[in-house]
Amino acid sequence: MSETFPSPSDPQADARAKRNVAVLVLAQAILGAQMPMIFVVAGLAGKQLASNICFATLPISLIIFGSMTTAPWISPFMQKYGRRLGFVIGALSGALGAAVAAYGLYIGSFTVLLIGSYFTGIYMSAQGFYRFAAADTASDTFKPKAISYVMAGGLLSAILGPQLNKLVEGSFVVPFLGTYLAIIGLNLVGLLLFFALDLPKGTRNTPAPVDAVVPRTRGALLRDPNIIVAMIVGLVAYSLMNLVMTSTPLAVVGCGYSLDNANDIVSAHVLAMFAPSFFTGHLIVRFGVKRIMSAGLVILTAAGLAALAGVSFAESDQPSLVSFYAALILLGLGWNFGFIGATTLLTSSHNAAERGVVQGLNDMVVFGSVTMASLASGGLMNCSGGVPIEGWSAVNAAMAPFLMLAAGALIWLTVKSRRAA
Repeated sequence: MSETFPSPSDPQADARAKRNVAVLVLAQAILGAQMPMIFVVAGLAGKQLASNICFATLPISLIIFGSMTTAPWISPFMQKYGRRLGFVIGALSGALGAAVAAYGLYIGSFTVLLIGSYFTGIYMSAQGFYRFAAADTASDTFKPKAISYVMAGGLLSAILGPQLNKLVEGSFVVPFLGTYLAIIGLNLVGLLLFFALDLPKGTRNTPAPVDAVVPRTRGALLRDPNIIVAMIVGLVAYSLMNLVMTSTPLAVVGCGYSLDNANDIVSAHVLAMFAPSFFTGHLIVRFGVKRIMSAGLVILTAAGLAALAGVSFAESDQPSLVSFYAALILLGLGWNFGFIGATTLLTSSHNAAERGVVQGLNDMVVFGSVTMASLASGGLMNCSGGVPIEGWSAVNAAMAPFLMLAAGALIWLTVKSRRAA
């Protein structure tokens, strides 16, 4: 197995990259199925166990917090020891987290549920590096497509996760216990896929070549306009997606619809997140990464407006299911363009020697922001007014300032690039 990364302009490397993409797509489908399952039930389980309903979404917040605190160490760890070991640790952590959360539900302990959620966050952080692993062995031409195809594996997880959840969520007397037990199995089966990856083993015991590029310091990296804007657009796209999606099951059930309705809406949302990935990479190659990120921000704005329109035309404090579907589908599409675009811009803004620092720093910043979004989601949804429709309105109105931040960053980068040219 090769110890080195391919030349970024070497199309011969793409045969190897395509094999890795196939494995990572399957991993995204099987292991990734646990995330829509958890996002459907975690807030409801939290509401069931928490002493204050304002903390109902805290289990989701602990997952994101776990991802944020894991990224700074797991990225350098994978650079040193290889992606495969990092991915296996992630899957084992996902199984452990689900087991601890299941025990928390069984004994009725909110604290134990939160501990399990933190370990799930370690899995979530490792999963986030699948997209970077796809780019590790790809040429510059294939790189955006490789990232996009791996993200498309989430399309299968969007189908598998919610449908599996319908089968298992009520299979025990303790609500949602079956969901977490099924997630243990997904992790243990999925981790076997990583042994089929053909990726660089890492830099441990590998002497640096004499002419190796000296990596930039963290300060220098954070002064790179492309890296700054990639982080901003990535964190805004992911944070807003999480802000709204976290509250969706609470809003749907709170407005009088069933848990099956919530599963179907989340399933449609996750499908919208990943289905465009089959062509997002091609669009980036054709139109440029900045235009695709801009399109993502426009679609996220449309998602917020669709949700608020549903509230405006609601009858008897019950927005229509159509408005929920429209808002969540647009939310998924906007996330796809914004996040894949930001990932592509980031991977083209650093060299192989810098990837451990840059990617770990990026995911720490992104998931740190997502942690705050998930915390805010529960407070806005459950503690803004007296009825769920008011909380749902507050959640979607909160998107506005962050969309303006990301739009401003993209405009700044575009102007700066034109002046430099």
